[in-house]
Amino acid sequence: MGQAPVVYGQSDRPPRGDYSRAKEDYTCAQDYAAYTEADHATYHRLYERQSALLPGLASQHFIDALPALGAKERIPRFEEVNERLYKATGWEIVGVPGLIPEVPFFSLLAQRKFPVTDWIRRPEEFEYIVEPDIFHDLFGHIPLLFNPVIADFVQAYGQGGLKAAELGACEMLSRLYWYTIEFGLIRESGGVRAYGAGILSSAGELNYSVTSPEPHRLPLELERAMRTLYKIDTYQQTYFVIDDMQQLLDLANADFAPLYAQLRQQPTIGAKQLLAGEQLIPV
Repeated sequence: MGQAPVVYGQSDRPPRGDYSRAKEDYTCAQDYAAYTEADHATYHRLYERQSALLPGLASQHFIDALPALGAKERIPRFEEVNERLYKATGWEIVGVPGLIPEVPFFSLLAQRKFPVTDWIRRPEEFEYIVEPDIFHDLFGHIPLLFNPVIADFVQAYGQGGLKAAELGACEMLSRLYWYTIEFGLIRESGGVRAYGAGILSSAGELNYSVTSPEPHRLPLELERAMRTLYKIDTYQQTYFVIDDMQQLLDLANADFAPLYAQLRQQPTIGAKQLLAGEQLIPV
């Protein structure tokens, strides 16, 4: 295929995956027979641990949607998840060998197809894995695609991503994805709760993002988030907080072209840098 995945965050190792199995759009069939009993056991252990940590830390939107993912004892079959997901919001999941390039990624999202890595982490990676595996993608991302507002937001993001690719603005848009869909927080129950997949699939970051005094938590503003750098192999140093899910869809429906032009004239912001006058959201 010749086109390597783009990773804007910093990491000490490249993403892995067997891309020889992928079709032109980078999708591949889920080779369900290839999963070992150890693979299924790893998925079950991860699911049990994460689901036990959700109360008081995860968004109620996510907690309510999680049962729709299906049985937790074994790695789900994509076609079985799709039967429920398509009926709920018109989305489906498709297998991919790992991280994929931007334009194919955006194209899939624009078609309401969510790419899910079909391999699972090794036992020695149980606590932490840099690149997304099937547990991160399924447990972290898919439940909220049963939510109509998030389902529409992710599609709108994909459509916007195709436009950003034409304008050479993918890196700026990737930061919005990172700080919302992957590592977003939402105001709930008199505090903040996690809705981002990167948080929800991480035992350590779930608690850290909601309760630790160390990171900065700021109200989500498009320009601020799209200027802010991030790393992919540590807990986040800054989180952006939305008031409700509808706020995401409202943001995604804006015309980003003028904003990209404006952002090109401004410096990036460090991952834990505060700007003058910014007020942190308390926990």
